[in-house]
Amino acid sequence: MDSDEVQVQVMESSLVAPSEATPRRELCLSPLDLVQGHRSHTPTVYLYHRSSYDTETDGFFDVTRLKESMAKALVSFYPLAGRLGIGGNGKTKINCNEEGALFVVARSRHLSVHDIRNMKPSPELRRLLVPAIVEPFSSVIMAIQVTSLKCGGVAIGAAIHHATADAFGALHFFQTWSAISRNGLHAAVDPPFHDRTLLQARSPPAVHPDALAKFSSKLTFLDTMGPTESVVLDISRDQVASVKHLCDGASTFCSISALVWQSVCMVRRLPRDSQARVTFPVNIRRKVRPPLPDHYFGNALIRVCASGAAHDIASEALASIAGRIRGVISEIDDEMVHSAIDYIELMDDRRMSSSRQQDKMTKGSLPETDLYIVSWLGTPMLDADFGWGSPQVMSVAESIRGGFVFLMSSDDGADSGGGVRVLMSMEAQNIKEIERLLYAKLSS
Repeated sequence: MDSDEVQVQVMESSLVAPSEATPRRELCLSPLDLVQGHRSHTPTVYLYHRSSYDTETDGFFDVTRLKESMAKALVSFYPLAGRLGIGGNGKTKINCNEEGALFVVARSRHLSVHDIRNMKPSPELRRLLVPAIVEPFSSVIMAIQVTSLKCGGVAIGAAIHHATADAFGALHFFQTWSAISRNGLHAAVDPPFHDRTLLQARSPPAVHPDALAKFSSKLTFLDTMGPTESVVLDISRDQVASVKHLCDGASTFCSISALVWQSVCMVRRLPRDSQARVTFPVNIRRKVRPPLPDHYFGNALIRVCASGAAHDIASEALASIAGRIRGVISEIDDEMVHSAIDYIELMDDRRMSSSRQQDKMTKGSLPETDLYIVSWLGTPMLDADFGWGSPQVMSVAESIRGGFVFLMSSDDGADSGGGVRVLMSMEAQNIKEIERLLYAKLSS
């Protein structure tokens, strides 16, 4: 196979600024934004098949059209056109300065939509389809790469800094950008809400003691766990329904998370009395009182965890394990959310603002006792029609940390009642056995 440089050739690189004047100001980040600062840019890929467009003049993903519609979308999403910086308090901030988002045009004479669909999230996939953010663009918040493929299809790779927005905010931007591209520069779209003071810490901060038992402020990584591998597992609609039935009608997230957690604990053969934990972010937009405004743009997630003796997680009925997860979610209320925010505020600011320490935090894998599950179930992942239909698939481009799992709706765009794709990165020595056991449980 050819090298990455030959497989994908960059044709153009430019900055796209908002098409109209936008507020020029410093946007302070909330504690929930700052705690995501070490995550850097989240890489995602959208794939579009050119099935019904046969000529070179039909405007299929015309670059000029894409730039014009992005410039219009950035009027409302103006923080994405700014730059990250450090404020006087030593914390990360957004300089809303209209400098623009990075826009890369590329082509591949070797890769097709089929080739990319078969690739697992990996550093290679990210190098091929997601623009690298390096000097002089190291403080760029958003970068987009549009790659024309040999089959006539298109891949759109995106890198949006996690301190700026969570998945809900990023998907809202893609909804807006694609709607403007599809319907014209005057398309009716729902504007984002940028006031992050709604999730600032209280004065003085006050942490309820019960909140700390469920809230997980940070993840611990080890660099001694050995090599990791990634796998993509497809769970059909019928299999999801079967697992939910075993879990006494628990949600898709709770049911599939219980299945994955138990399978991983069984294969890892943890000591009986060791404490197994599953940590996951929860959307708190409707947990706070009053609820956050629709289309709040920023991070509105807190990490919580469920735990139990490793022997219990490996041997309990799935309904019991799903109940542990569901129980933690049910306890999240306004007080717990604000206690979590206050706790983050009370943490040492140097840990959040020092890039060297942040990088150290993200290396390696989670301990074998831990699992981290991110759910994109129920999000409008495929609602990004630029005028030529919804993407065939949308996925994270890279998952390199051992112990990380992503739950996503299947390629058919089914809702929470449909199939699920499980993107899993685990220790290489266990990944095949975890896959075999998980599918065996689905067949039993």
